Amino acid sequence: MTEAHPDAVPGHRHTSKQGEKAQREHLPLRPLWLCRTCGQPWPCGRAKLDLLVEYQGSRVGLCLYLATLLCDAIDDLHRLNPSATGNTAGLFDRFLGWPRAPHPPAAPDDHVQTGEAGS
Repeated sequence: MTEAHPDAVPGHRHTSKQGEKAQREHLPLRPLWLCRTCGQPWPCGRAKLDLLVEYQGSRVGLCLYLATLLCDAIDDLHRLNPSATGNTAGLFDRFLGWPRAPHPPAAPDDHVQTGEAGS
């Protein structure tokens, strides 16, 4: 197996169900994991929007893609500065904390008495 170029991002070009190719501009600059376009920590706001559109209807696919990149980011950032990547919770939130499926609205709290004594 050959090793990918360090700047390569798997899946940066995704084919939608309609067969169209989506080309994203807000890609990570590795090994720093900053956006190549805006310089914000990747995924930046625009990258998140682009990914949601690109993986529309496949939230699991999006999460798998981001989990793969999270592993790469942890490795890259650890190589750059081992003492700064001891706690990966922040990276986890950055990569996987945002694409959660929307929660259904909570059911209203019904405090209806059933007529049972002692309940």
